[in-house]
Amino acid sequence: MGFEKQNEAGSSTNSLRSLPREDTPLLSSHGKPHTLSSQPKTFANVFIAIVGAGVLGLPYTFMRTGWLTSLIMIFFVAALTYRGMMLLIHARRKLEASPHSAFSKISSFGDLGFAVCGSVGRFAVDSMIVLSQAGFCVGYLIFIGNTLANLFSSPLTLSAASPKIWGVSAKSLYIWSCFPFQLGLNAIPSLTLLAPLSIFADIVDLGAMGVVMVQDALIFAKQMPLVEAFGTLSTFFYGLGVAVYSFEGIGMALPLESEMKDKSKFGRILGLTMIFIAAMYGGFGALGYFAFGENTKDIITANMGKGLLSSLVQLGLCINLFFTFPLMMHPVYEVFERRFSDGKYCLWMRWVLVLAVSLVALFVPNFADFLSLVGSSTCCVLGFVLPALFHYIAFKDEMSWRQASADVGIIALGVFLGVTGTWYSLLEIFSVKEQ
Repeated sequence: MGFEKQNEAGSSTNSLRSLPREDTPLLSSHGKPHTLSSQPKTFANVFIAIVGAGVLGLPYTFMRTGWLTSLIMIFFVAALTYRGMMLLIHARRKLEASPHSAFSKISSFGDLGFAVCGSVGRFAVDSMIVLSQAGFCVGYLIFIGNTLANLFSSPLTLSAASPKIWGVSAKSLYIWSCFPFQLGLNAIPSLTLLAPLSIFADIVDLGAMGVVMVQDALIFAKQMPLVEAFGTLSTFFYGLGVAVYSFEGIGMALPLESEMKDKSKFGRILGLTMIFIAAMYGGFGALGYFAFGENTKDIITANMGKGLLSSLVQLGLCINLFFTFPLMMHPVYEVFERRFSDGKYCLWMRWVLVLAVSLVALFVPNFADFLSLVGSSTCCVLGFVLPALFHYIAFKDEMSWRQASADVGIIALGVFLGVTGTWYSLLEIFSVKEQ
């Protein structure tokens, strides 16, 4: 639940406003002054912007990749994400402070792309945001379908490779059952009424993580299954995609820094938050793998069985993601409506996008596999390639060769990780379908 939290409001519903952009706030202040964020509040905002449903696929990733490899990978991705966010902030400060710059206010990732590269830069950011946000929503539907199929299937159907209800895949049935309700929710032009659900989603996420970690620790103390520290090369790139997906808040770097009272301390607060999140991710993934070993499932809550507490946690997560879906899709609607509907609200376009996301979710069998694909294919570009590229362009006339090499190195690394991770993720997805 990252980029969508404070972005992309229903600005298209007000003809007196300018055309919607990536930086349109979810909760508009309507011109009223607001209090800037303190350091603790900034810490909390960064935490909320980054932590999302991707964490539920980490234990399975630890099983596939090896627990030690995964721990190193998570802290590596956290460091790269931190670097990417700071590159965006440095580039923004440089452009805003330049006396020759035509941009006195750069509020969002898309604004920065336009300031650096013109319409091509904004298109690059827009396209990656559309793919990543829609990808998050596909992952949510996969989670809901698989979780409800696991919760409400009988022991006989649960033992089958693909549980069926009335001759239809249980996962497909539950996804289609969400479809008409999502049409209604996504038809709401302004998300002001849905915004409180964002806070509810984060509370449920943290509560579920706490319950799962406690149960994992108790199970591990009893059975202590065999675990592996290292995986293969292919699983490394697979796990890397999931890790990148889990740090999904790159688009919030500029808005969050703008909202901070003491901007000089933003880098330190961001670094501390990244370390905390990486440690939490590492603990959650490792405990889940240590508890269930090679039997760890792609959604860790599926390992919890069908007790009352387990069922409540899983149902809570499904409800959370169900209502988070329209929040996550709103940046997609704003981009499409800006480009294809003159910034005006377009109901049929929203419904077509909901249908497209639902259809994709039907054909992806594994939650963690899809996290890896989205993380590798889009989040690597958003988190590593574009920030380093924009920073390089903004500072190229005054950089030392070492600074230039650092930016070029991050760009090359992001491209390499994105291409290889996407390839191995696709292999995993199609290998499952062929079985």
